[in-house]
Amino acid sequence: MNIISTKFEGLFVLEPTVFEDHRGFFMESYNSKLLSNHGINHSFVQDNQSKSTYGVLRGLHFQNPPYAQTKLIRALSGSILDAVVDIRKSSKTYGQSFSIELSAKNKKQLLVPQGFAHGFSVLSDTAEILYKCDSYYNKQSEGGLIYNDDAFGIDWGIPESKVILSEKDKLNIPFAEFNSKFD
Repeated sequence: MNIISTKFEGLFVLEPTVFEDHRGFFMESYNSKLLSNHGINHSFVQDNQSKSTYGVLRGLHFQNPPYAQTKLIRALSGSILDAVVDIRKSSKTYGQSFSIELSAKNKKQLLVPQGFAHGFSVLSDTAEILYKCDSYYNKQSEGGLIYNDDAFGIDWGIPESKVILSEKDKLNIPFAEFNSKFD
């Protein structure tokens, strides 16, 4: 597995080694020991899986401390644009965004540490994603930032007229109104 650092502390792209032949493929999608050898130590306690259609945009979500979550995200089918925003006030990349296409074809994963708002848009007809979390979901600690805030400059890869949001995500706030609880 290739572990690729980003300019964001703790945010990594994981590229598995894939063995393909006429029967299909095999890959190791997670190896705690390998990650630990790179200083990445998380105990994942919950897996979440979702399926969405083209244009669905989920996010930008986070859970406030002490229920903050590290997530390891991958696409099982289809393709998504996965995006994060650093909401750690003491970080040199505070308020900056990062995005990457995750797909069943490229098999890349994104390891998102606590202190990031996370979201994704579906680029294919449908997409199914799986993500591991190192903390359990806690409804009272959830928060969200509006996906189309110019402060982030995220190109979600779909026309604005095709974006499908939940009623909850329509109420997410702009970054200018946000008071981060992440130090």
